[in-house]
Amino acid sequence: MADMATHVITGAGSGIGAAVARRLHARGDDLVLHVRDAGRAKELAAEFPGAKTLVGDLAEPDRLSWAFSHQTLPDRVDSLLHIAGVVDLGRVDELTPKSWHHQLDVNLVAPAELTRHFLPQLRAARGHVVFVNSGAGLSAHAQWSAYAASKHGLKALADALREEEHAHGVRVTSVYPGRTTGPMQAKVHQQEGKEYDPSQWIDPESVATTILMCLDLPRDAEVNDLTVRPGR
Repeated sequence: MADMATHVITGAGSGIGAAVARRLHARGDDLVLHVRDAGRAKELAAEFPGAKTLVGDLAEPDRLSWAFSHQTLPDRVDSLLHIAGVVDLGRVDELTPKSWHHQLDVNLVAPAELTRHFLPQLRAARGHVVFVNSGAGLSAHAQWSAYAASKHGLKALADALREEEHAHGVRVTSVYPGRTTGPMQAKVHQQEGKEYDPSQWIDPESVATTILMCLDLPRDAEVNDLTVRPGR
């Protein structure tokens, strides 16, 4: 990764995304934080002094192009880090089309659209696209059908993108964390009707360490897929 690299990050407001943003900010890299609205942009700009923000709702991927046309995109992008995500558990006979569309839009279609917009800058910088996937992107279990489908699709997106962009020098990595402490995990436990004990799951800082390792790996190597599981 180049000195003073520029990173576009989704999901920097909490969990893994916040941990990654803090680490990159602390070492002096330039951050472009993608947020859903102006209010969130103001909050993160205060939390990460010097960082730029880019506003667009991932739940409305069809409108991202319009939103970006009214903002200034970075000239250089060394990494695009897809970390934002949503989850809504439910049996197949319970999930509505609204729930399916929401998870597919945020977890799959929006990352594809963001990648499309930033590919010229990534190619110019021989940059890196990191998709923070999930264990659900490798296997699906009861009540996880919509979320797992979105994450299986994200794996397919990453695999195809890797082959398409290899000649341009763009590296593509999928990271598959197991259950990780944070607001999403608290919501999952609530939906499962289980008590939530954050100490039982992966610390977001540990996942951030694996992501930075992938970014900082010398150009002679590339991490394609990385699975991270709770060590307890």
